[in-house]
Amino acid sequence: MPADYRFSLGPWNIHPGADPFGPPVRPPVSFDDVLTAAVDLGFSGIQLHDDDAVPNLENLPPAAVVREAAELRKRLDDHGLVAEFVAPRLWEHAHGIDGGYTSNCPKARTWAIERSKRAVDVALAVGCDLIVMWPAREGTAVRESKNPIEAARQMLEAIDAMLAVAPNVRIAIEPKPNEPVDHAFVPTIGHALALGARSSDPARVGVLIESAHAILAGLDPSDEMGFALAAGKLWSVHLNDQNGLKFDQDKVFGAANLRGAFDQVRVLEAAGYADLGGFVGFDVKAQRTQRAGAATAHLATSKRIFQMLVAKVRSFPERTANECIANRDYEALERLVLEHLLAG
Repeated sequence: MPADYRFSLGPWNIHPGADPFGPPVRPPVSFDDVLTAAVDLGFSGIQLHDDDAVPNLENLPPAAVVREAAELRKRLDDHGLVAEFVAPRLWEHAHGIDGGYTSNCPKARTWAIERSKRAVDVALAVGCDLIVMWPAREGTAVRESKNPIEAARQMLEAIDAMLAVAPNVRIAIEPKPNEPVDHAFVPTIGHALALGARSSDPARVGVLIESAHAILAGLDPSDEMGFALAAGKLWSVHLNDQNGLKFDQDKVFGAANLRGAFDQVRVLEAAGYADLGGFVGFDVKAQRTQRAGAATAHLATSKRIFQMLVAKVRSFPERTANECIANRDYEALERLVLEHLLAG
Protein backbone atom coordinates (compact mmCIF):
# COMPACT_ATOMS: atom_id res chain seq x y z
CA MET A 1 0.00 0.00 0.00
CA PRO A 2 1.20 3.54 -0.70
CA ALA A 3 2.58 5.09 2.46
CA ASP A 4 3.42 8.62 1.37
CA TYR A 5 0.36 10.32 2.83
CA ARG A 6 0.24 11.57 6.41
CA PHE A 7 -2.97 11.00 8.36
CA SER A 8 -4.46 12.94 11.25
CA LEU A 9 -7.42 12.64 13.60
CA GLY A 10 -9.06 14.70 16.31
CA PRO A 11 -10.27 13.69 19.78
CA TRP A 12 -13.85 14.25 18.56
CA ASN A 13 -13.43 11.37 16.10
CA ILE A 14 -13.40 8.90 19.01
CA HIS A 15 -16.51 9.84 20.91
CA PRO A 16 -19.16 8.37 23.24
CA GLY A 17 -21.96 8.36 20.66
CA ALA A 18 -24.22 11.17 21.83
CA ASP A 19 -26.23 12.96 19.16
CA PRO A 20 -28.89 15.73 19.17
CA PHE A 21 -31.56 13.13 19.86
CA GLY A 22 -29.87 10.83 22.35
CA PRO A 23 -27.38 10.61 25.22
CA PRO A 24 -23.94 8.92 25.14
CA VAL A 25 -23.95 5.18 24.56
CA ARG A 26 -20.24 4.54 25.15
CA PRO A 27 -17.89 5.61 27.95
CA PRO A 28 -15.80 8.72 27.34
CA VAL A 29 -12.31 8.25 25.96
CA SER A 30 -9.40 10.01 27.68
CA PHE A 31 -7.06 12.19 25.67
CA ASP A 32 -4.16 9.84 26.41
CA ASP A 33 -6.21 6.95 25.02
CA VAL A 34 -6.86 9.01 21.88
CA LEU A 35 -3.12 9.47 21.43
CA THR A 36 -2.52 5.76 21.88
CA ALA A 37 -5.27 4.93 19.39
CA ALA A 38 -3.77 7.35 16.85
CA VAL A 39 -0.43 5.57 17.04
CA ASP A 40 -2.05 2.12 16.84
CA LEU A 41 -4.04 3.19 13.75
CA GLY A 42 -0.97 4.55 11.97
CA PHE A 43 -1.89 8.23 12.25
CA SER A 44 0.89 10.75 12.77
CA GLY A 45 -1.04 13.99 13.31
CA ILE A 46 -3.43 15.22 15.97
CA GLN A 47 -6.05 17.87 15.25
CA LEU A 48 -6.87 20.08 18.22
CA HIS A 49 -9.39 22.58 19.39
CA ASP A 50 -7.83 25.14 21.70
CA ASP A 51 -9.54 23.59 24.73
CA ASP A 52 -8.50 20.08 23.70
CA ALA A 53 -4.94 21.30 24.13
CA VAL A 54 -5.58 23.39 27.24
CA PRO A 55 -8.93 22.32 28.77
CA ASN A 56 -9.21 25.17 31.29
CA LEU A 57 -7.87 27.95 29.09
CA GLU A 58 -10.73 30.36 29.80
CA ASN A 59 -9.67 30.50 33.44
CA LEU A 60 -5.91 30.72 32.95
CA PRO A 61 -3.62 33.68 32.33
CA PRO A 62 -1.89 33.73 28.92
CA ALA A 63 1.47 32.54 30.28
CA ALA A 64 -0.16 29.51 31.92
CA VAL A 65 -2.00 28.66 28.69
CA VAL A 66 1.29 28.63 26.79
CA ARG A 67 2.93 26.57 29.52
CA GLU A 68 0.23 23.88 29.40
CA ALA A 69 0.33 23.81 25.61
CA ALA A 70 4.10 23.29 25.74
CA GLU A 71 3.55 20.36 28.10
CA LEU A 72 1.15 18.86 25.58
CA ARG A 73 3.81 19.12 22.91
CA LYS A 74 6.06 16.94 25.06
CA ARG A 75 3.28 14.35 25.37
CA LEU A 76 2.81 14.36 21.60
CA ASP A 77 6.56 13.98 21.12
CA ASP A 78 6.55 10.98 23.47
CA HIS A 79 3.98 9.30 21.21
CA GLY A 80 5.79 10.25 17.99
CA LEU A 81 2.90 12.54 17.04
CA VAL A 82 2.66 16.15 15.87
CA ALA A 83 -0.10 18.71 16.12
CA GLU A 84 -1.60 19.44 12.71
CA PHE A 85 -3.65 22.49 13.68
CA VAL A 86 -5.46 24.28 16.47
CA ALA A 87 -9.02 25.60 16.05
CA PRO A 88 -10.61 28.11 18.45
CA ARG A 89 -13.80 26.47 19.73
CA LEU A 90 -16.19 29.40 19.98
CA TRP A 91 -19.49 27.68 19.33
CA GLU A 92 -19.84 25.81 22.66
CA HIS A 93 -19.23 28.78 24.97
CA ALA A 94 -22.03 30.95 26.33
CA HIS A 95 -20.43 34.03 24.74
CA GLY A 96 -20.81 32.36 21.33
CA ILE A 97 -24.53 31.71 21.54
CA ASP A 98 -25.19 34.24 18.73
CA GLY A 99 -21.96 33.50 16.92
CA GLY A 100 -18.55 34.76 17.95
CA TYR A 101 -17.03 37.02 15.32
CA THR A 102 -20.47 38.04 14.00
CA SER A 103 -22.40 38.22 17.27
CA ASN A 104 -24.72 41.16 17.71
CA CYS A 105 -23.08 41.67 21.11
CA PRO A 106 -19.86 43.77 20.94
CA LYS A 107 -18.48 42.12 24.09
CA ALA A 108 -18.97 38.67 22.54
CA ARG A 109 -17.13 39.75 19.38
CA THR A 110 -14.24 41.02 21.47
CA TRP A 111 -14.17 37.75 23.41
CA ALA A 112 -14.14 35.72 20.17
CA ILE A 113 -11.16 37.62 18.76
CA GLU A 114 -9.21 37.45 22.03
CA ARG A 115 -9.83 33.70 22.34
CA SER A 116 -8.77 33.22 18.72
CA LYS A 117 -5.54 35.08 19.41
CA ARG A 118 -4.92 32.77 22.39
CA ALA A 119 -5.51 29.82 20.05
CA VAL A 120 -2.59 31.09 17.97
CA ASP A 121 -0.46 31.11 21.11
CA VAL A 122 -1.53 27.53 21.80
CA ALA A 123 -0.71 26.44 18.25
CA LEU A 124 2.78 27.90 18.35
CA ALA A 125 3.41 26.30 21.75
CA VAL A 126 2.37 22.83 20.53
CA GLY A 127 4.58 23.19 17.49
CA CYS A 128 2.28 24.02 14.59
CA ASP A 129 1.57 27.17 12.61
CA LEU A 130 -1.92 26.34 11.29
CA ILE A 131 -5.17 27.71 12.71
CA VAL A 132 -8.44 26.28 11.42
CA MET A 133 -11.30 28.75 11.40
CA TRP A 134 -14.65 26.97 11.33
CA PRO A 135 -17.41 29.60 11.26
CA ALA A 136 -19.89 27.35 13.05
CA ARG A 137 -22.45 29.79 14.45
CA GLU A 138 -21.26 32.65 12.27
CA GLY A 139 -24.61 33.04 10.58
CA THR A 140 -28.25 33.20 11.51
CA ALA A 141 -31.55 31.33 11.61
CA VAL A 142 -33.33 34.64 11.06
CA ARG A 143 -31.85 36.37 8.05
CA GLU A 144 -32.92 39.86 9.12
CA SER A 145 -31.18 39.58 12.49
CA LYS A 146 -27.73 40.31 11.05
CA ASN A 147 -26.30 42.48 8.32
CA PRO A 148 -24.29 40.25 5.94
CA ILE A 149 -22.19 43.21 4.79
CA GLU A 150 -21.11 43.94 8.33
CA ALA A 151 -20.67 40.22 9.08
CA ALA A 152 -18.13 39.88 6.25
CA ARG A 153 -16.19 42.80 7.68
CA GLN A 154 -16.30 41.31 11.18
CA MET A 155 -14.94 37.97 10.00
CA LEU A 156 -12.16 39.73 8.12
CA GLU A 157 -11.30 41.64 11.30
CA ALA A 158 -10.95 38.34 13.15
CA ILE A 159 -8.68 36.89 10.47
CA ASP A 160 -6.44 39.94 10.51
CA ALA A 161 -6.26 39.85 14.31
CA MET A 162 -5.04 36.24 14.25
CA LEU A 163 -2.53 36.95 11.48
CA ALA A 164 -1.12 39.81 13.53
CA VAL A 165 -0.20 37.57 16.47
CA ALA A 166 2.78 35.97 14.71
CA PRO A 167 4.35 36.40 11.26
CA ASN A 168 4.37 32.68 10.48
CA VAL A 169 0.84 31.73 11.50
CA ARG A 170 -1.46 30.50 8.72
CA ILE A 171 -5.26 30.29 8.74
CA ALA A 172 -7.31 27.63 6.96
CA ILE A 173 -10.99 28.51 6.70
CA GLU A 174 -13.30 25.46 6.85
CA PRO A 175 -16.61 26.51 5.29
CA LYS A 176 -19.95 24.82 5.87
CA PRO A 177 -23.24 25.94 4.31
CA ASN A 178 -25.59 25.15 7.21
CA GLU A 179 -25.95 23.51 10.63
CA PRO A 180 -26.03 24.54 13.39
CA VAL A 181 -27.48 27.70 11.77
CA ASP A 182 -29.71 27.86 8.71
CA HIS A 183 -27.71 30.51 6.86
CA ALA A 184 -23.97 30.41 7.39
CA PHE A 185 -21.68 33.24 6.42
CA VAL A 186 -18.78 32.12 4.19
CA PRO A 187 -20.55 28.86 3.21
CA THR A 188 -18.29 27.57 0.43
CA ILE A 189 -14.65 27.41 -0.65
CA GLY A 190 -15.17 30.26 -3.09
CA HIS A 191 -16.42 32.49 -0.28
CA ALA A 192 -13.50 31.46 1.92
CA LEU A 193 -10.89 32.19 -0.74
CA ALA A 194 -12.48 35.53 -1.54
CA LEU A 195 -12.43 36.50 2.14
CA GLY A 196 -8.81 35.43 2.49
CA ALA A 197 -7.85 37.48 -0.54
CA ARG A 198 -9.06 40.60 1.29
CA SER A 199 -7.02 39.87 4.42
CA SER A 200 -3.91 41.74 5.54
CA ASP A 201 -1.72 38.88 4.20
CA PRO A 202 -3.55 36.73 1.64
CA ALA A 203 -0.55 34.39 1.29
CA ARG A 204 -1.25 33.14 4.81
CA VAL A 205 -4.96 32.37 4.38
CA GLY A 206 -6.07 29.13 2.76
CA VAL A 207 -8.79 26.54 3.22
CA LEU A 208 -9.64 23.19 4.71
CA ILE A 209 -12.19 21.18 2.72
CA GLU A 210 -14.51 18.65 4.33
CA SER A 211 -16.21 16.30 1.88
CA ALA A 212 -19.60 16.44 3.59
CA HIS A 213 -19.63 20.23 3.79
CA ALA A 214 -19.23 20.48 0.02
CA ILE A 215 -21.98 17.91 -0.51
CA LEU A 216 -24.29 19.82 1.85
CA ALA A 217 -23.81 22.85 -0.40
CA GLY A 218 -24.87 20.75 -3.40
CA LEU A 219 -21.28 20.76 -4.71
CA ASP A 220 -18.80 18.07 -5.71
CA PRO A 221 -15.95 17.78 -3.16
CA SER A 222 -13.40 16.92 -5.84
CA ASP A 223 -14.30 20.08 -7.78
CA GLU A 224 -13.96 22.15 -4.62
CA MET A 225 -10.57 20.55 -3.95
CA GLY A 226 -9.45 21.21 -7.51
CA PHE A 227 -10.48 24.86 -7.24
CA ALA A 228 -8.48 25.30 -4.03
CA LEU A 229 -5.50 23.33 -5.34
CA ALA A 230 -5.36 25.49 -8.47
CA ALA A 231 -4.97 28.49 -6.18
CA GLY A 232 -2.35 26.74 -4.02
CA LYS A 233 -4.69 27.10 -1.04
CA LEU A 234 -5.71 23.56 -0.01
CA TRP A 235 -3.91 23.18 3.29
CA SER A 236 -5.88 20.27 4.78
CA VAL A 237 -8.73 17.91 3.97
CA HIS A 238 -11.34 16.22 6.13
CA LEU A 239 -12.54 13.24 4.14
CA ASN A 240 -15.84 11.58 4.96
CA ASP A 241 -19.13 10.91 3.22
CA GLN A 242 -22.66 12.18 3.23
CA ASN A 243 -25.94 10.58 2.20
CA GLY A 244 -27.56 13.53 0.48
CA LEU A 245 -28.56 16.97 1.74
CA LYS A 246 -29.28 15.98 5.33
CA PHE A 247 -27.59 16.77 8.64
CA ASP A 248 -23.81 16.48 8.72
CA GLN A 249 -23.44 12.69 8.93
CA ASP A 250 -19.64 12.20 9.09
CA LYS A 251 -19.91 8.79 7.45
CA VAL A 252 -16.92 6.58 6.66
CA PHE A 253 -15.05 7.82 3.60
CA GLY A 254 -16.57 6.24 0.49
CA ALA A 255 -19.53 4.73 2.35
CA ALA A 256 -22.23 6.59 0.39
CA ASN A 257 -20.49 7.43 -2.89
CA LEU A 258 -17.44 5.36 -3.71
CA ARG A 259 -16.97 6.95 -7.12
CA GLY A 260 -17.08 10.40 -5.53
CA ALA A 261 -14.41 9.24 -3.08
CA PHE A 262 -12.31 7.97 -6.01
CA ASP A 263 -12.59 11.38 -7.67
CA GLN A 264 -11.45 13.14 -4.49
CA VAL A 265 -8.38 10.92 -4.23
CA ARG A 266 -7.74 11.37 -7.94
CA VAL A 267 -7.59 15.17 -7.70
CA LEU A 268 -5.31 14.97 -4.66
CA GLU A 269 -3.02 12.63 -6.57
CA ALA A 270 -3.06 14.88 -9.65
CA ALA A 271 -1.87 17.80 -7.52
CA GLY A 272 0.80 15.79 -5.69
CA TYR A 273 -0.94 16.65 -2.43
CA ALA A 274 1.20 14.25 -0.40
CA ASP A 275 4.35 16.01 -1.61
CA LEU A 276 2.85 19.37 -0.65
CA GLY A 277 3.01 18.24 2.98
CA GLY A 278 -0.67 18.44 3.90
CA PHE A 279 -2.36 15.93 6.17
CA VAL A 280 -5.31 13.75 5.26
CA GLY A 281 -7.83 13.88 8.07
CA PHE A 282 -10.96 11.78 8.37
CA ASP A 283 -13.79 13.69 10.01
CA VAL A 284 -15.80 10.55 10.67
CA LYS A 285 -17.78 9.38 13.67
CA ALA A 286 -18.47 5.85 14.85
CA GLN A 287 -22.03 4.68 14.34
CA ARG A 288 -24.08 5.06 17.49
CA THR A 289 -24.67 1.31 17.54
CA GLN A 290 -20.95 0.54 17.68
CA ARG A 291 -19.67 -1.04 20.87
CA ALA A 292 -16.92 0.73 22.78
CA GLY A 293 -14.31 -1.92 22.06
CA ALA A 294 -14.56 -1.30 18.32
CA ALA A 295 -15.21 2.44 18.33
CA THR A 296 -12.15 3.22 16.21
CA ALA A 297 -13.12 0.93 13.33
CA HIS A 298 -14.55 3.88 11.37
CA LEU A 299 -11.12 5.51 11.32
CA ALA A 300 -9.34 2.32 10.31
CA THR A 301 -11.89 1.72 7.56
CA SER A 302 -11.64 5.26 6.20
CA LYS A 303 -7.85 5.06 6.08
CA ARG A 304 -7.98 1.65 4.39
CA ILE A 305 -10.49 2.81 1.77
CA PHE A 306 -8.37 5.89 1.07
CA GLN A 307 -5.25 3.77 0.55
CA MET A 308 -7.11 1.35 -1.70
CA LEU A 309 -8.41 4.24 -3.77
CA VAL A 310 -4.89 5.66 -4.06
CA ALA A 311 -3.88 2.32 -5.56
CA LYS A 312 -6.90 2.47 -7.88
CA VAL A 313 -5.98 5.97 -9.03
CA ARG A 314 -2.37 5.01 -9.65
CA SER A 315 -3.37 1.95 -11.67
CA PHE A 316 -6.07 3.73 -13.67
CA PRO A 317 -5.52 3.26 -17.45
CA GLU A 318 -4.82 6.90 -18.22
CA ARG A 319 -3.78 6.22 -21.83
CA THR A 320 -7.10 4.55 -22.59
CA ALA A 321 -8.93 7.34 -20.77
CA ASN A 322 -7.13 9.96 -22.83
CA GLU A 323 -8.11 8.14 -26.02
CA CYS A 324 -11.74 8.23 -24.92
CA ILE A 325 -11.45 11.95 -24.22
CA ALA A 326 -9.73 12.65 -27.57
CA ASN A 327 -12.54 10.80 -29.35
CA ARG A 328 -15.17 12.56 -27.25
CA ASP A 329 -16.41 9.10 -26.26
CA TYR A 330 -17.47 9.85 -22.72
CA GLU A 331 -19.72 6.79 -22.56
CA ALA A 332 -16.61 4.66 -22.99
CA LEU A 333 -14.81 6.73 -20.36
CA GLU A 334 -17.66 6.23 -17.92
CA ARG A 335 -17.56 2.48 -18.46
CA LEU A 336 -13.79 2.49 -18.05
CA VAL A 337 -14.08 4.21 -14.66
CA LEU A 338 -16.83 1.89 -13.43
CA GLU A 339 -15.07 -1.28 -14.56
CA HIS A 340 -11.84 -0.10 -12.96
CA LEU A 341 -13.57 0.52 -9.64
CA LEU A 342 -15.33 -2.85 -9.76
CA ALA A 343 -12.28 -4.86 -10.82
CA GLY A 344 -10.66 -7.00 -8.13
